[in-house]
Amino acid sequence: MESSVQSLVHSGDVLFLLLGAIMVFAMHAGFAFLEVGTVRKKNQTNALIKILTDWSVSTVVYFLIGYPIAYGVNFLLPAGELLADNQGFELVRFFFLLCFAACIPAIISGGIAERARFWPQVLAGAIFAGLTYPLFESFIWGRNSSGLQTFFTETFGAPFHDFAGSVVVHSMGGWLALPAVLLLGPRMGRWVRGKNHPIPVSNIPFLALGSWILAVGWFGFNVMSAQSLTGISGLVAVNSLMAMVGGVLFALVAGRNDPGFTHNGALAGLIAICAGSDIVHPLAAFVIGGLGSVIFVYGFQIEQNKLKIDDVLGVWPLHGIIGSWGGISVGIFGGTMFGGLGGVTFLSQLAGSLMAIVYALVTGFVVYYAIVKVVGFRLSQEEEFRGSDLTIHKITAYPEDYIS
Repeated sequence: MESSVQSLVHSGDVLFLLLGAIMVFAMHAGFAFLEVGTVRKKNQTNALIKILTDWSVSTVVYFLIGYPIAYGVNFLLPAGELLADNQGFELVRFFFLLCFAACIPAIISGGIAERARFWPQVLAGAIFAGLTYPLFESFIWGRNSSGLQTFFTETFGAPFHDFAGSVVVHSMGGWLALPAVLLLGPRMGRWVRGKNHPIPVSNIPFLALGSWILAVGWFGFNVMSAQSLTGISGLVAVNSLMAMVGGVLFALVAGRNDPGFTHNGALAGLIAICAGSDIVHPLAAFVIGGLGSVIFVYGFQIEQNKLKIDDVLGVWPLHGIIGSWGGISVGIFGGTMFGGLGGVTFLSQLAGSLMAIVYALVTGFVVYYAIVKVVGFRLSQEEEFRGSDLTIHKITAYPEDYIS
């Protein structure tokens, strides 16, 4: 009887995590359509192919290299041994956490859109998903976490808390993207003689569709980060909801009804709440998400207009800066003073968030600088003018437009 109950528990955990993995896998369609709706028509096919290719390459390198680095688990065993581990729980856990790792190249894709060469970026994504990201993951969630978390506890009074990846996933992806965007330089015609020439989005419905797909999948991203049925929390679900709507409403006002800011505001709120979704109060989640979207609206405008950084989807402010805000916000709103569960300190959260920024900037610059020097990273002017679709894939998203 006891073995039957245990088997049922293990089966429930496998199913729970599998459903979460499927929901987060679906988010990659959201990444794709968010980029498709933002880039020009001549680069839409490329956006779709990039996300699917990066996902596929990430799967292989994370299975063979990344997951073993992060968690010390080797899958090069007979299938019977893999299945014997609680009905294959470790396999489906790999699937779930792969979806997080594959977010890194998907995030970067939006920043370097319309002028990056295809295979060099696939190579960079493989390095990040197979080596760079898993190593950092191992120190926060994985096999090397005990030493670092002990250091944070002894030095700052509490371990670094990132429940669902504001810092580990989103901040990492956004700050890794910044060196790539800077080394690539702006798209042709983006600034002429120092004058700003914004390039409008191509398709608001596609952009909105991408936002909606991501928002729905995010409940798998956050809630299923418990990784077991016994760990499931209604607080995580409602906090995710409140942060999302806070992001929408704050962005609606700060962005003056702009549809791009509004739909990205939902994502800003969700990125910000990942870290503390399991411990903050729902009203605090609303504020965290709302402030996150304000950071995105003004951060994107400063990035584009003042710093003149041509980050096409604004992935540095959206994922990088807001991911860092999400980590830091736990140290503010996670305490009992604001109705949170406690067990966190501001200094731990600040230190962990800054550590991720430094790690991402250094490794991102090393990887992309090497790619620029060894194989080249940017399309030629003629190729960029034709568009990535015709240059790389020999077909556009609307081939009938070219039929005479």
